[in-house]
Amino acid sequence: MLLIGNSGTGKTHLATALAFAACQMGFKTRFFGVTGLVTQLLERREERQLERFFKQLDRLDLLVLDELGYVPFSKLGAELLFEVVSRAYERTSLVVTANLPFESWTEVLGSQRLTGALLDRLTHRVHILEANGESFRLKDSMRRQKRQQTEKKS
Repeated sequence: MLLIGNSGTGKTHLATALAFAACQMGFKTRFFGVTGLVTQLLERREERQLERFFKQLDRLDLLVLDELGYVPFSKLGAELLFEVVSRAYERTSLVVTANLPFESWTEVLGSQRLTGALLDRLTHRVHILEANGESFRLKDSMRRQKRQQTEKKS
């Protein structure tokens, strides 16, 4: 499942709920912020523990990759992320949240070829949900400010 859309529209909330439900049903599940996952992959590679980490991920039923698109990756980081997705392809359920439209993913992954290959795997037999609209956090903040201003006038 791909959850694509503006910041603050509930993508992470929905991904968390899906992961929680999967855990409750006994599925082996991991939730990663994409930037944190790439950092772990790079560290494990340096420690020569990368294959062991991949095998741990291979045993999962559901892998959630949250917030793709906020931080661009190094060439190696993007390649390692591709390896995770490629290994999970058609074996592990994936939920990916992203704030960028597909045409902008090259900015984060750095390579048009790698982006195309990643999107090819992620979009094959997948549900894509677009979460467009105003940020819930922004709306909540505006409501609080308005309420505080009203209370000060009283």
